[in-house]
Amino acid sequence: MNVAFCSSELFPFSKTGGLADVCGALPLALERLDIKISAFVPMYRHSFDDKSSLTEAAPNCFKTTIGETVDIYFIKNDAYYDRVGIYGEQFGDYPDNFERYLYFCESVLTLINQLGLGVDMIHCHDWQTALVPVLLRHKYNNYVAFQHVKTILTIHNLAFQGIFPLEKVRRLEFNVSQELYQQFEFYGQINLLKAGMCQCDEITTVSPQYAQEIQTQQYGCGLHQLLTERRESLVGILNGIDYSIWDPFKDVYLENPFDKDHIVDSKTINKNLIQRKLKLNEDPRVPLFGFVGRLTHQKGIDLILDMLADLDHYNIQVILQGIGNTFYMNKLNELAGRFPEKLGLCFEFDEQLAHQIYAGSDFFLMPSNFEPCGLSQMIALKYGTIPIVYKTGGLVDTIQPFDPGSKNGNGIVFDEHHRKKFEEAIQAAQGFYGDQTLMNRLIQNALASDFDWKHSAQAYKDLYQCLLSASQEI
Repeated sequence: MNVAFCSSELFPFSKTGGLADVCGALPLALERLDIKISAFVPMYRHSFDDKSSLTEAAPNCFKTTIGETVDIYFIKNDAYYDRVGIYGEQFGDYPDNFERYLYFCESVLTLINQLGLGVDMIHCHDWQTALVPVLLRHKYNNYVAFQHVKTILTIHNLAFQGIFPLEKVRRLEFNVSQELYQQFEFYGQINLLKAGMCQCDEITTVSPQYAQEIQTQQYGCGLHQLLTERRESLVGILNGIDYSIWDPFKDVYLENPFDKDHIVDSKTINKNLIQRKLKLNEDPRVPLFGFVGRLTHQKGIDLILDMLADLDHYNIQVILQGIGNTFYMNKLNELAGRFPEKLGLCFEFDEQLAHQIYAGSDFFLMPSNFEPCGLSQMIALKYGTIPIVYKTGGLVDTIQPFDPGSKNGNGIVFDEHHRKKFEEAIQAAQGFYGDQTLMNRLIQNALASDFDWKHSAQAYKDLYQCLLSASQEI
Protein backbone atom coordinates (compact mmCIF):
# COMPACT_ATOMS: atom_id res chain seq x y z
CA MET A 1 0.00 0.00 0.00
CA ASN A 2 1.32 3.44 -1.00
CA VAL A 3 0.18 6.50 0.93
CA ALA A 4 1.04 10.15 0.34
CA PHE A 5 1.14 12.38 3.40
CA CYS A 6 0.78 16.12 2.94
CA SER A 7 1.13 18.57 5.78
CA SER A 8 2.26 22.13 6.35
CA GLU A 9 4.86 21.10 8.94
CA LEU A 10 6.79 17.96 9.76
CA PHE A 11 9.26 17.39 12.58
CA PRO A 12 12.27 17.70 12.57
CA PHE A 13 12.19 19.96 9.50
CA SER A 14 9.49 22.44 10.55
CA LYS A 15 7.36 22.83 13.64
CA THR A 16 4.97 25.20 15.38
CA GLY A 17 3.07 22.58 17.40
CA GLY A 18 1.76 19.04 17.70
CA LEU A 19 0.89 18.74 13.99
CA ALA A 20 4.60 18.50 13.19
CA ASP A 21 5.16 15.81 15.81
CA VAL A 22 2.33 13.68 14.44
CA CYS A 23 3.39 14.05 10.81
CA GLY A 24 6.99 13.25 11.71
CA ALA A 25 6.26 10.17 13.82
CA LEU A 26 3.21 8.52 12.22
CA PRO A 27 4.89 7.82 8.83
CA LEU A 28 7.71 5.99 10.62
CA ALA A 29 5.21 3.89 12.56
CA LEU A 30 3.29 3.10 9.36
CA GLU A 31 6.54 2.11 7.67
CA ARG A 32 6.96 -0.60 10.31
CA LEU A 33 3.57 -1.96 9.16
CA ASP A 34 4.86 -2.27 5.57
CA ILE A 35 3.15 0.84 4.23
CA LYS A 36 5.14 2.94 1.78
CA ILE A 37 4.93 6.61 2.74
CA SER A 38 5.77 9.61 0.57
CA ALA A 39 5.41 12.80 2.59
CA PHE A 40 5.14 16.33 1.17
CA VAL A 41 5.94 19.52 3.07
CA PRO A 42 6.91 23.08 2.09
CA MET A 43 10.60 23.97 2.23
CA TYR A 44 10.71 26.80 4.74
CA ARG A 45 13.69 29.05 5.47
CA HIS A 46 14.69 27.06 8.54
CA SER A 47 13.89 23.54 7.28
CA PHE A 48 17.56 22.67 6.85
CA ASP A 49 20.87 23.74 8.33
CA ASP A 50 22.68 21.23 6.12
CA LYS A 51 21.18 20.49 2.70
CA SER A 52 23.76 17.87 1.75
CA SER A 53 21.26 15.05 2.32
CA LEU A 54 18.87 16.47 -0.29
CA THR A 55 18.55 15.31 -3.87
CA GLU A 56 16.57 17.07 -6.58
CA ALA A 57 13.47 15.01 -7.36
CA ALA A 58 11.99 17.51 -9.82
CA PRO A 59 12.28 21.23 -10.51
CA ASN A 60 11.70 23.05 -7.20
CA CYS A 61 11.27 19.76 -5.38
CA PHE A 62 13.90 18.17 -3.17
CA LYS A 63 13.91 14.81 -1.46
CA THR A 64 15.40 13.14 1.57
CA THR A 65 14.64 9.87 3.36
CA ILE A 66 13.94 9.19 7.02
CA GLY A 67 13.70 5.77 8.58
CA GLU A 68 14.33 3.12 5.95
CA THR A 69 11.92 4.07 3.19
CA VAL A 70 9.93 7.19 4.16
CA ASP A 71 10.59 9.72 1.39
CA ILE A 72 10.14 13.39 2.31
CA TYR A 73 9.54 15.76 -0.62
CA PHE A 74 10.18 19.46 0.02
CA ILE A 75 8.33 21.88 -2.23
CA LYS A 76 10.40 24.98 -2.85
CA ASN A 77 9.02 28.42 -3.62
CA ASP A 78 11.09 31.13 -2.01
CA ALA A 79 8.47 33.82 -2.62
CA TYR A 80 6.03 31.85 -0.48
CA TYR A 81 8.14 29.87 2.00
CA ASP A 82 11.46 31.65 2.50
CA ARG A 83 10.16 33.73 5.41
CA VAL A 84 10.82 34.24 9.10
CA GLY A 85 7.70 32.36 10.18
CA ILE A 86 5.68 29.43 8.90
CA TYR A 87 2.18 30.94 8.99
CA GLY A 88 2.93 34.48 10.08
CA GLU A 89 4.96 36.71 12.34
CA GLN A 90 4.37 38.72 15.49
CA PHE A 91 1.80 41.01 13.87
CA GLY A 92 -0.40 38.21 12.56
CA ASP A 93 -0.84 35.69 9.77
CA TYR A 94 0.65 36.27 6.34
CA PRO A 95 -2.03 37.88 4.12
CA ASP A 96 -1.27 35.50 1.24
CA ASN A 97 -1.67 32.25 3.19
CA PHE A 98 -4.47 31.19 0.86
CA GLU A 99 -2.16 31.46 -2.15
CA ARG A 100 0.75 29.84 -0.28
CA TYR A 101 -1.17 26.69 0.56
CA LEU A 102 -3.12 26.56 -2.70
CA TYR A 103 0.28 26.45 -4.41
CA PHE A 104 1.39 23.71 -2.04
CA CYS A 105 -1.71 21.55 -2.66
CA GLU A 106 -1.44 21.99 -6.44
CA SER A 107 2.24 21.05 -6.28
CA VAL A 108 1.57 17.90 -4.26
CA LEU A 109 -0.85 16.55 -6.86
CA THR A 110 1.35 17.60 -9.78
CA LEU A 111 4.37 15.85 -8.26
CA ILE A 112 2.51 12.65 -7.36
CA ASN A 113 1.54 12.41 -11.02
CA GLN A 114 4.87 13.59 -12.44
CA LEU A 115 7.00 11.29 -10.27
CA GLY A 116 4.79 8.27 -10.91
CA LEU A 117 4.43 7.48 -7.21
CA GLY A 118 1.39 5.26 -7.73
CA VAL A 119 -0.30 6.21 -4.47
CA ASP A 120 -3.48 4.53 -3.25
CA MET A 121 -4.31 7.12 -0.63
CA ILE A 122 -3.60 10.78 0.09
CA HIS A 123 -3.65 11.62 3.78
CA CYS A 124 -4.11 15.37 4.37
CA HIS A 125 -3.69 17.28 7.60
CA ASP A 126 -5.60 20.41 8.66
CA TRP A 127 -6.84 23.34 6.59
CA GLN A 128 -3.50 23.97 4.87
CA THR A 129 -3.93 20.78 2.83
CA ALA A 130 -7.74 20.64 2.73
CA LEU A 131 -7.77 21.81 -0.90
CA VAL A 132 -6.19 18.53 -2.02
CA PRO A 133 -9.50 16.57 -1.98
CA VAL A 134 -11.22 19.51 -3.71
CA LEU A 135 -8.60 19.76 -6.46
CA LEU A 136 -8.53 16.00 -6.88
CA ARG A 137 -12.25 15.87 -7.63
CA HIS A 138 -12.58 19.03 -9.71
CA LYS A 139 -9.27 19.69 -11.47
CA TYR A 140 -7.29 16.44 -11.49
CA ASN A 141 -10.26 14.11 -11.79
CA ASN A 142 -9.37 12.99 -15.32
CA TYR A 143 -5.76 12.05 -14.51
CA VAL A 144 -5.19 8.28 -14.77
CA ALA A 145 -2.91 8.39 -11.70
CA PHE A 146 -5.81 9.53 -9.51
CA GLN A 147 -8.70 7.41 -10.78
CA HIS A 148 -8.88 5.21 -7.69
CA VAL A 149 -7.10 7.36 -5.11
CA LYS A 150 -8.89 7.92 -1.81
CA THR A 151 -8.45 10.93 0.46
CA ILE A 152 -8.42 11.28 4.23
CA LEU A 153 -8.47 14.63 6.01
CA THR A 154 -7.29 14.68 9.62
CA ILE A 155 -8.44 17.52 11.86
CA HIS A 156 -5.84 18.27 14.51
CA ASN A 157 -7.69 21.28 15.94
CA LEU A 158 -11.07 22.35 14.59
CA ALA A 159 -10.52 25.90 15.83
CA PHE A 160 -8.17 26.49 12.88
CA GLN A 161 -10.17 26.34 9.65
CA GLY A 162 -8.44 28.44 6.99
CA ILE A 163 -11.03 31.21 6.61
CA PHE A 164 -10.44 33.80 3.88
CA PRO A 165 -12.33 36.53 1.96
CA LEU A 166 -14.92 35.23 -0.48
CA GLU A 167 -13.12 36.59 -3.54
CA LYS A 168 -10.21 34.20 -2.96
CA VAL A 169 -12.28 31.43 -4.53
CA ARG A 170 -11.52 33.04 -7.91
CA ARG A 171 -7.92 31.90 -7.51
CA LEU A 172 -9.02 28.34 -8.18
CA GLU A 173 -8.30 27.52 -11.81
CA PHE A 174 -11.41 25.49 -12.48
CA ASN A 175 -15.12 26.13 -12.69
CA VAL A 176 -16.61 26.27 -9.19
CA SER A 177 -20.15 24.93 -9.34
CA GLN A 178 -22.92 26.32 -7.16
CA GLU A 179 -22.82 23.17 -5.03
CA LEU A 180 -19.06 23.45 -4.47
CA TYR A 181 -19.37 27.18 -3.81
CA GLN A 182 -21.83 26.40 -1.01
CA GLN A 183 -19.36 23.93 0.44
CA PHE A 184 -16.70 26.65 0.55
CA GLU A 185 -18.99 29.40 1.87
CA PHE A 186 -18.93 30.14 5.59
CA TYR A 187 -20.74 33.22 6.91
CA GLY A 188 -19.78 35.40 3.96
CA GLN A 189 -16.25 34.03 3.64
CA ILE A 190 -14.66 30.82 2.38
CA ASN A 191 -13.60 28.02 4.68
CA LEU A 192 -10.97 25.64 3.32
CA LEU A 193 -11.39 23.03 6.04
CA LYS A 194 -15.16 22.94 5.46
CA ALA A 195 -14.72 22.40 1.72
CA GLY A 196 -12.13 19.70 2.33
CA MET A 197 -14.42 17.90 4.76
CA CYS A 198 -17.19 17.92 2.17
CA GLN A 199 -14.96 16.53 -0.58
CA CYS A 200 -12.72 13.97 1.18
CA ASP A 201 -13.60 10.29 1.50
CA GLU A 202 -12.95 10.04 5.24
CA ILE A 203 -12.49 12.50 8.09
CA THR A 204 -10.38 11.62 11.08
CA THR A 205 -9.50 13.50 14.19
CA VAL A 206 -7.00 12.89 16.93
CA SER A 207 -9.00 11.19 19.67
CA PRO A 208 -12.29 9.29 19.93
CA GLN A 209 -13.72 11.73 22.49
CA TYR A 210 -12.90 14.76 20.33
CA ALA A 211 -14.63 13.10 17.36
CA GLN A 212 -17.81 13.04 19.46
CA GLU A 213 -17.37 16.54 20.89
CA ILE A 214 -16.96 18.31 17.55
CA GLN A 215 -20.43 17.13 16.54
CA THR A 216 -21.85 19.38 19.26
CA GLN A 217 -22.50 23.12 19.12
CA GLN A 218 -20.17 23.71 22.08
CA TYR A 219 -17.09 22.27 20.39
CA GLY A 220 -18.03 22.26 16.70
CA CYS A 221 -16.72 25.76 15.88
CA GLY A 222 -19.65 26.36 13.53
CA LEU A 223 -19.17 23.05 11.68
CA HIS A 224 -21.02 20.68 14.01
CA GLN A 225 -23.95 20.16 11.64
CA LEU A 226 -21.67 19.19 8.76
CA LEU A 227 -19.71 16.84 11.01
CA THR A 228 -22.93 15.28 12.25
CA GLU A 229 -24.06 14.76 8.65
CA ARG A 230 -20.73 13.05 7.92
CA ARG A 231 -20.59 11.06 11.17
CA GLU A 232 -20.49 7.73 9.32
CA SER A 233 -17.23 8.90 7.72
CA LEU A 234 -15.78 10.43 10.89
CA VAL A 235 -13.47 8.51 13.20
CA GLY A 236 -11.27 9.50 16.11
CA ILE A 237 -7.85 7.85 16.30
CA LEU A 238 -5.75 8.71 19.32
CA ASN A 239 -2.31 10.13 18.62
CA GLY A 240 0.73 8.46 20.10
CA ILE A 241 4.09 9.71 21.31
CA ASP A 242 7.58 8.80 20.22
CA TYR A 243 9.14 6.88 23.09
CA SER A 244 12.55 7.02 21.43
CA ILE A 245 12.50 10.76 22.22
CA TRP A 246 10.47 10.70 25.43
CA ASP A 247 12.24 8.03 27.46
CA PRO A 248 13.29 9.02 31.01
CA PHE A 249 15.75 6.14 31.15
CA LYS A 250 17.68 7.28 28.06
CA ASP A 251 16.77 10.97 27.80
CA VAL A 252 19.81 12.88 26.50
CA TYR A 253 18.39 16.13 27.92
CA LEU A 254 18.49 14.86 31.50
CA GLU A 255 21.66 15.23 33.52
CA ASN A 256 20.44 12.27 35.57
CA PRO A 257 18.36 9.81 33.51
CA PHE A 258 16.06 7.59 35.54
CA ASP A 259 17.21 4.35 37.17
CA LYS A 260 14.62 1.60 36.60
CA ASP A 261 15.21 0.23 40.11
CA HIS A 262 14.95 3.61 41.85
CA ILE A 263 12.21 5.59 40.11
CA VAL A 264 11.21 7.74 43.08
CA ASP A 265 14.82 8.59 43.88
CA SER A 266 15.40 9.45 40.21
CA LYS A 267 12.47 11.84 40.25
CA THR A 268 13.74 13.47 43.44
CA ILE A 269 17.18 14.07 41.91
CA ASN A 270 15.62 15.67 38.82
CA LYS A 271 13.22 17.67 40.97
CA ASN A 272 16.06 19.15 43.00
CA LEU A 273 17.93 20.05 39.81
CA ILE A 274 15.00 21.95 38.29
CA GLN A 275 14.31 23.69 41.60
CA ARG A 276 17.90 24.93 41.73
CA LYS A 277 17.77 25.94 38.08
CA LEU A 278 14.73 28.16 38.64
CA LYS A 279 15.79 29.30 42.12
CA LEU A 280 13.01 27.61 44.08
CA ASN A 281 13.33 26.25 47.60
CA GLU A 282 14.44 22.62 47.79
CA ASP A 283 11.97 21.07 50.20
CA PRO A 284 10.98 17.40 49.73
CA ARG A 285 7.74 17.99 51.65
CA VAL A 286 6.48 20.37 48.95
CA PRO A 287 4.99 18.98 45.70
CA LEU A 288 6.14 20.55 42.44
CA PHE A 289 3.56 21.25 39.71
CA GLY A 290 4.80 21.73 36.14
CA PHE A 291 3.33 23.22 32.96
CA VAL A 292 4.80 23.16 29.45
CA GLY A 293 2.73 24.66 26.64
CA ARG A 294 1.17 27.71 25.06
CA LEU A 295 0.03 30.43 27.44
CA THR A 296 -3.46 30.75 25.98
CA HIS A 297 -7.08 30.61 27.08
CA GLN A 298 -7.47 27.20 25.41
CA LYS A 299 -4.79 25.75 27.69
CA GLY A 300 -6.65 26.87 30.82
CA ILE A 301 -4.15 29.53 31.87
CA ASP A 302 -6.99 31.55 33.44
CA LEU A 303 -7.58 28.77 35.98
CA ILE A 304 -3.87 28.53 36.72
CA LEU A 305 -3.64 32.30 37.24
CA ASP A 306 -6.59 32.23 39.65
CA MET A 307 -4.91 29.49 41.66
CA LEU A 308 -1.53 31.24 41.63
CA ALA A 309 -3.08 34.45 42.95
CA ASP A 310 -3.69 32.51 46.18
CA LEU A 311 -0.38 30.67 46.12
CA ASP A 312 0.34 31.72 49.70
CA HIS A 313 -2.56 29.43 50.74
CA TYR A 314 -0.95 26.39 49.10
CA ASN A 315 2.15 24.55 50.25
CA ILE A 316 3.21 23.87 46.66
CA GLN A 317 5.62 25.09 43.99
CA VAL A 318 4.80 25.73 40.33
CA ILE A 319 6.98 25.94 37.22
CA LEU A 320 5.57 27.20 33.91
CA GLN A 321 7.36 27.15 30.58
CA GLY A 322 5.77 28.59 27.46
CA ILE A 323 5.03 31.57 25.30
CA GLY A 324 1.76 33.14 24.28
CA ASN A 325 -0.60 35.92 25.26
CA THR A 326 1.27 39.00 26.56
CA PHE A 327 -1.45 39.64 29.14
CA TYR A 328 -0.87 36.22 30.68
CA MET A 329 2.89 36.65 30.64
CA ASN A 330 2.64 40.00 32.43
CA LYS A 331 0.31 38.57 35.08
CA LEU A 332 2.66 35.63 35.65
CA ASN A 333 5.61 37.98 36.06
CA GLU A 334 3.67 39.93 38.69
CA LEU A 335 2.91 36.71 40.57
CA ALA A 336 6.52 35.54 40.35
CA GLY A 337 7.49 38.82 41.99
CA ARG A 338 5.13 38.03 44.87
CA PHE A 339 6.17 34.38 45.21
CA PRO A 340 9.80 34.14 44.02
CA GLU A 341 10.53 30.92 45.95
CA LYS A 342 7.31 29.18 44.90
CA LEU A 343 6.84 30.14 41.23
CA GLY A 344 9.39 29.63 38.45
CA LEU A 345 8.89 30.94 34.90
CA CYS A 346 10.51 30.52 31.50
CA PHE A 347 8.98 32.47 28.60
CA GLU A 348 10.83 30.73 25.77
CA PHE A 349 10.91 27.28 24.27
CA ASP A 350 13.90 25.42 25.66
CA GLU A 351 13.83 21.73 24.71
CA GLN A 352 16.13 20.67 27.53
CA LEU A 353 14.16 22.58 30.14
CA ALA A 354 10.91 21.02 28.90
CA HIS A 355 12.35 17.52 29.39
CA GLN A 356 13.62 18.50 32.83
CA ILE A 357 10.21 19.84 33.87
CA TYR A 358 8.52 16.60 32.81
CA ALA A 359 11.13 14.59 34.72
CA GLY A 360 11.32 16.70 37.88
CA SER A 361 7.70 17.70 38.49
CA ASP A 362 5.46 15.65 40.74
CA PHE A 363 2.29 16.76 38.96
CA PHE A 364 1.58 18.20 35.51
CA LEU A 365 -1.04 20.93 35.04
CA MET A 366 -3.27 20.54 31.98
CA PRO A 367 -6.60 22.28 32.68
CA SER A 368 -7.36 22.86 28.98
CA ASN A 369 -10.76 24.28 28.00
CA PHE A 370 -10.68 21.84 25.10
CA GLU A 371 -7.96 19.47 23.94
CA PRO A 372 -8.31 17.56 20.66
CA CYS A 373 -5.73 15.01 21.79
CA GLY A 374 -2.88 16.43 23.82
CA LEU A 375 0.64 15.04 23.93
CA SER A 376 1.88 16.62 27.14
CA GLN A 377 -0.21 14.39 29.41
CA MET A 378 1.18 11.28 27.66
CA ILE A 379 4.73 12.54 28.05
CA ALA A 380 4.15 13.36 31.72
CA LEU A 381 2.90 9.82 32.36
CA LYS A 382 6.04 8.34 30.85
CA TYR A 383 8.11 10.37 33.34
CA GLY A 384 5.98 9.35 36.33
CA THR A 385 4.55 12.87 36.57
CA ILE A 386 0.84 12.81 37.39
CA PRO A 387 -1.43 14.82 35.04
CA ILE A 388 -4.16 17.04 36.46
CA VAL A 389 -6.64 17.48 33.61
CA TYR A 390 -10.06 18.79 32.73
CA LYS A 391 -12.44 16.15 31.39
CA THR A 392 -12.33 16.98 27.68
CA GLY A 393 -11.18 15.59 24.33
CA GLY A 394 -8.13 13.37 24.28
CA LEU A 395 -7.63 13.92 28.00
CA VAL A 396 -10.70 11.72 28.54
CA ASP A 397 -9.19 8.98 26.38
CA THR A 398 -5.79 9.00 28.11
CA ILE A 399 -6.30 9.93 31.78
CA GLN A 400 -8.38 7.81 34.15
CA PRO A 401 -9.14 9.30 37.60
CA PHE A 402 -7.10 7.67 40.34
CA ASP A 403 -9.24 5.84 42.90
CA PRO A 404 -7.46 5.45 46.25
CA GLY A 405 -9.69 2.47 47.09
CA SER A 406 -9.06 0.28 44.05
CA LYS A 407 -5.73 2.03 43.35
CA ASN A 408 -6.69 2.16 39.66
CA GLY A 409 -6.20 5.23 37.49
CA ASN A 410 -3.27 7.29 36.26
CA GLY A 411 -4.20 10.91 36.97
CA ILE A 412 -6.46 13.50 38.56
CA VAL A 413 -9.53 14.62 36.58
CA PHE A 414 -11.96 17.46 37.29
CA ASP A 415 -15.26 17.57 35.43
CA GLU A 416 -16.35 21.23 35.58
CA HIS A 417 -14.13 23.95 34.15
CA HIS A 418 -14.13 26.49 36.93
CA ARG A 419 -11.87 27.60 39.75
CA LYS A 420 -13.43 25.60 42.60
CA LYS A 421 -13.12 22.25 40.83
CA PHE A 422 -9.56 22.99 39.73
CA GLU A 423 -8.57 23.94 43.27
CA GLU A 424 -10.14 20.71 44.54
CA ALA A 425 -7.94 18.82 42.07
CA ILE A 426 -4.86 20.63 43.40
CA GLN A 427 -5.88 19.72 46.94
CA ALA A 428 -6.37 16.08 45.92
CA ALA A 429 -2.85 16.09 44.50
CA GLN A 430 -1.50 17.44 47.77
CA GLY A 431 -3.30 14.63 49.60
CA PHE A 432 -1.81 11.94 47.37
CA TYR A 433 1.63 13.48 47.71
CA GLY A 434 1.34 13.31 51.49
CA ASP A 435 0.68 9.55 51.35
CA GLN A 436 3.84 7.94 50.00
CA THR A 437 2.19 4.55 49.45
CA LEU A 438 -0.59 6.03 47.31
CA MET A 439 1.82 8.33 45.49
CA ASN A 440 4.14 5.47 44.61
CA ARG A 441 1.21 3.45 43.24
CA LEU A 442 0.04 6.43 41.21
CA ILE A 443 3.54 6.82 39.75
CA GLN A 444 3.64 3.12 38.84
CA ASN A 445 0.24 3.39 37.14
CA ALA A 446 1.45 6.40 35.18
CA LEU A 447 4.60 4.61 34.04
CA ALA A 448 2.55 1.60 32.90
CA SER A 449 0.44 3.72 30.51
CA ASP A 450 1.21 2.91 26.88
CA PHE A 451 0.61 5.35 24.04
CA ASP A 452 3.16 4.08 21.56
CA TRP A 453 2.62 5.17 17.95
CA LYS A 454 2.28 1.52 16.92
CA HIS A 455 -1.31 1.49 18.23
CA SER A 456 -2.29 4.59 16.25
CA ALA A 457 -0.51 3.33 13.14
CA GLN A 458 -2.42 0.05 13.23
CA ALA A 459 -5.72 1.93 13.49
CA TYR A 460 -4.79 4.05 10.45
CA LYS A 461 -3.70 0.99 8.50
CA ASP A 462 -7.05 -0.64 9.23
CA LEU A 463 -8.83 2.51 8.05
CA TYR A 464 -6.77 2.69 4.84
CA GLN A 465 -7.55 -0.96 4.07
CA CYS A 466 -11.25 -0.46 4.78
CA LEU A 467 -11.44 2.51 2.40
CA LEU A 468 -9.56 0.72 -0.36
CA SER A 469 -11.64 -2.45 0.03
CA ALA A 470 -14.87 -0.45 -0.21
CA SER A 471 -13.54 1.21 -3.36
CA GLN A 472 -12.75 -2.13 -4.99
CA GLU A 473 -16.23 -3.46 -4.24
CA ILE A 474 -17.93 -0.61 -6.12
